[in-house]
Amino acid sequence: MPLVFLALDDTLLDRSGAFRLWAKGFLDEIRAPAEDLDWLLSVDADGLTSRWDLADAIRERYQLNVPSIDLLEELHEGPLAYERLDPLVACALQIAGDAGWVPVVVTNGPQERQETRIRRTGLDRCVADWVISGREGVSKPNPRIFALAAQRVRMRLGGAWVVGDSPEADIGGAAAMGLPSVWLHRGREWVDQRYAPTRVVGNVIQGISAVMATR
Repeated sequence: MPLVFLALDDTLLDRSGAFRLWAKGFLDEIRAPAEDLDWLLSVDADGLTSRWDLADAIRERYQLNVPSIDLLEELHEGPLAYERLDPLVACALQIAGDAGWVPVVVTNGPQERQETRIRRTGLDRCVADWVISGREGVSKPNPRIFALAAQRVRMRLGGAWVVGDSPEADIGGAAAMGLPSVWLHRGREWVDQRYAPTRVVGNVIQGISAVMATR
């Protein structure tokens, strides 16, 4: 029964899609120009921008008379209202499990927020377990977090695959461990010359299928 380590954001859950829906509603609410959606998505940078920095950028651009802490809470909680687990992703995880694969979520981020998302969407019922950097004190691409994930389900790393959308955190982590990987390109080109994914696909359903096809 081999392991498959899966990222959370923009892999199992469409974080970017949820943020886009929230951002559109937020900009409508403050009566910002519709074309500012591209600006907000760019500044967000797929969630890599600090929420404090994003809150400050929004306040400055629109001269909002609201405390940064209130806007920060909106940035954290607002997109979650739009986040759903795609039933097809749940189905793919079920099929993989039935075929003998053991899916484990490995994600960076604060423990409480990431675990809340996993449970709120029902993803907790589709995976064997999850490991969150905020709880473990180690983040992807450090190989230790993947080793901890294997320990959580009492399995060895041999034969495991890594599936995710981050070139550095996911594919870099797999390369550091000598494990095969599947990169979800999401319309991007692979540019890193230090290492390369074993497979390249468009979404996590295709990624899970690619992994299953190796057995």
